[in-house]
Amino acid sequence: MNNAMRGHLAMLLFSALVAGSFSLGSMIANEIAPAALNAARFLIAAVVIGTVAMATHGLRVQQFRAPWRFVLLGGLFAGYFVLMFYGLKTAEPVSAAAVFTLTPVLSAVAGWFLLRQVTTPRMALALAIGGAGALWVIFGADWAKFKAFQLGPGESIYFWGCVAHAVYTPLVRKLNRGEPPVVFTFGMLVAGAAILLIFGWADIRATNWLQLPTIVWIGLGYLAIFASATTFVLLQFATLHLPSAKVMAYTYLTPSWVIIWEIALGRPVPAGLMLVGIALTVIALVMLLKDDAKPVRAKV
Repeated sequence: MNNAMRGHLAMLLFSALVAGSFSLGSMIANEIAPAALNAARFLIAAVVIGTVAMATHGLRVQQFRAPWRFVLLGGLFAGYFVLMFYGLKTAEPVSAAAVFTLTPVLSAVAGWFLLRQVTTPRMALALAIGGAGALWVIFGADWAKFKAFQLGPGESIYFWGCVAHAVYTPLVRKLNRGEPPVVFTFGMLVAGAAILLIFGWADIRATNWLQLPTIVWIGLGYLAIFASATTFVLLQFATLHLPSAKVMAYTYLTPSWVIIWEIALGRPVPAGLMLVGIALTVIALVMLLKDDAKPVRAKV
């Protein structure tokens, strides 16, 4: 199996783990301030990834040359999470999910500007099919819900978070100087945690950590270890071996994975029409498996 196929498998697992954060995150969203939650998840994830990096590749000073790279990447990813939670204060989850489907297209644009990665006609068609499938699932195969979609202040805030996420993906390839993904991820997490600690210090101090419900600690543990530490490494690895548009196209699978998570947590099974949307996203990803675009690694 070549690195490109490993990149696809990494993103398949990435989408499944990220989907779990929606189901578990919704259970704790009103129990802790967004800034405090994200600062904690970045800190825990940094400790976990730092331990793994020490045990595998080791951590050396020369691996963190040009530290501005980690500050930039950590700031972009931290910004995505903060803007997402601020956007969700007024945006409906369905509307926010619809905005998120723009991320692969935004990433394709960012990939061209930063790395000159070309989106072929077949890739563009796959992105369109995947986006249609994701929207089908998000709106529950209900045309009335789709027509009722409105772009409000919350959706606008979250859109800029999606822009940050889209730019982050090609920047990883551009700024990586040969560091192993786990080491590079550690540097990004430390920088992101520092930014969030400064930004959310008031919320962190105001949070009564010892009185938080058990479900918050369970959710925080999942968010930090699986939806942060693990997914960040998977994303770093995939970004180094796949075009940005292909990497972010796997976000189209997230709504389908959310359905599976919801069923596993005891929620009702959705209507059969939802399977059409799931099938469209699978078709799109199969189309993207063919590696007809081999981007040139940018020199820094």
